[in-house]
Amino acid sequence: MATLVDGPDALTGGKETQAPEAVVVRFAGDSGDGMQLTGGQFTLSTALAGNDLATFPDFPAEIRAPQGTLFGVSAFQINFGSTEIDTAGDQPDVLVAMNPAALKTNVGALKAGGLIIADTGEFNKRNLEKAKYEVNPLEDGSLEKWQLLAFDISALTLEAVKPFGLGNKEALRCKNMWTLGLALWMFDRDRQPLIDWLNAKFAKNPVLAEANVAALNAGHAYGETAELSGPLKQYHIAPVESEAGLYRTVTGAEAISLGLVAGAQLADLHMFFGGYPITPASAILHNLARLKEYGVTTFQAEDEIAAIASAIGASYAGQLGVTSSSGPGIALKGEAMGLAIMTELPLVIVNSQRGGPSTGLPTKTEQSDLYQAVYGRNGDAPMPVIASRSPSDCFEVAIEACRIAVEYMTPVMLLTDGYIANAAEPWKVPDPESFKPFPVTFLEEKNGPNGELLPFARDEKGARPWIKPGTAGLMHRIGGIEKNPGTGNIDYSPASHQIMTDARKAKVEGVANSIPLQEVNHGEASGKLVVVGWGSTYGPIYQAVRRARRKGLDVSHVHVRHIWPMPSNLGDLLKSYDKVLVPEMNTGQFKTVLRDQFLIDAQPLNKTSGQPFTIAEIEAAIEAALA
Repeated sequence: MATLVDGPDALTGGKETQAPEAVVVRFAGDSGDGMQLTGGQFTLSTALAGNDLATFPDFPAEIRAPQGTLFGVSAFQINFGSTEIDTAGDQPDVLVAMNPAALKTNVGALKAGGLIIADTGEFNKRNLEKAKYEVNPLEDGSLEKWQLLAFDISALTLEAVKPFGLGNKEALRCKNMWTLGLALWMFDRDRQPLIDWLNAKFAKNPVLAEANVAALNAGHAYGETAELSGPLKQYHIAPVESEAGLYRTVTGAEAISLGLVAGAQLADLHMFFGGYPITPASAILHNLARLKEYGVTTFQAEDEIAAIASAIGASYAGQLGVTSSSGPGIALKGEAMGLAIMTELPLVIVNSQRGGPSTGLPTKTEQSDLYQAVYGRNGDAPMPVIASRSPSDCFEVAIEACRIAVEYMTPVMLLTDGYIANAAEPWKVPDPESFKPFPVTFLEEKNGPNGELLPFARDEKGARPWIKPGTAGLMHRIGGIEKNPGTGNIDYSPASHQIMTDARKAKVEGVANSIPLQEVNHGEASGKLVVVGWGSTYGPIYQAVRRARRKGLDVSHVHVRHIWPMPSNLGDLLKSYDKVLVPEMNTGQFKTVLRDQFLIDAQPLNKTSGQPFTIAEIEAAIEAALA
């Protein structure tokens, strides 16, 4: 029997109104409870229903923490609706808590009046102690500011799968499907795509497929038939108005992988990816390994240095070398990055940032590798740096990284973060014809004025020629020791080093000539305040600025994709505002770069909790800056 505690309606604020434009749901439980799987499949059903959405998978850092403990909680949040969605939502409207630990670690984020769905079967003495509860929170009134719907999901799941003869442990693994079934009913979702998916997933074990389908149907039926009033209601969230076209959900890691392949195709090159597993970057290797038919070679190296060195070797041989990692691995790749800069070979380096320093917060998000990306190599070693703002944006940014790398013969760093890499959103699949090719031309004959080979002669962009090894008559030296400006012979004389250092710097600065001028993302091109962001802060900044402008505040939003070099008009644009506010998930790194380059009084708004900014945090900072 369900326990029901009445309160203000979670989704309508206590009023009998039509369904809201957007809803935030968070699933939370043990890392073995399948919360990421549940969230992923609910995301699929939401996309098929035509809603706009954004997700936030939140993993524990431990591979498998002791069951029922606070540090073993895994959560998945989804914000979906019939309007434009740019973030995974500030506060959940609904929290599904599979055990006491999940409740304790997540209930503080729940909106006042929000709905808690709790599995009473897990609220036993042992699990309450693990979660540091002295008394059962479902019974002591401590949850009174929220709505509470508590019933024994474990027992209901066991009953639903009883006909299939599963052991108790296997049967309880179907709990996530029971919970998913209830969520599908609550938001009027079609079960059939999920049933088809379960049948395909467990095709080799039909009994497990049938058991999970039965659990899914049982959860859905509970919502249909339970004689409950108050919080358990069904809501239909209308589809969002969208342009006609082919859509799919995509994570940042998937979009980067597809973008890298597209970039290599546009350059008319095969691609070599050398990687080493590291959270949260590993998914790029996993995705690219499935794309071999597009001329992609993937190599899981024995360590980070071998991964980037193999990619440099591939670029030397005439393919597009790519490597990826997170902050600690990027640090290990530092010397090899210098080699790629010295040899002037194209290379794409993806950094999926996580909390640091050292091992830091392996599964949490941060933007604290910006200094590392712009400055973090020995010697004067300039490198273009670009940053993606969302999962779907990763596709175009990856193509742009490939273009800069091959047109300027330089390594390029592409910054994402743990939030972008794991989060998902709808993506309108672009028309391949809309992307302008940038095919590579290899040098095939000597290029000197007197018939000699000059492997470090430069074109109008400052790029040296790309010579495939084995090309007749074009043997040349390449390596990490300083070179003669034209011949490429070893030459570390003062004059040569000055010329080559200046040339490499000028080449990278010249990238600014082939990137778009900076636009204002929302608001006016001048005014009292501009909020400047980069990377995954785009969604909360955009929504906060939009809300503030609705209140009549004079604020605009500028979001920077090209971090180094920056767009040529950015300095003048920022100087047209009275104040500049820079929210970022670090201690103020981009703020410092803006101050250095443009001598503006950029003010920081910093967060290093491992969690993304909320809209409310940035909105409050805007109001304070304009007070």
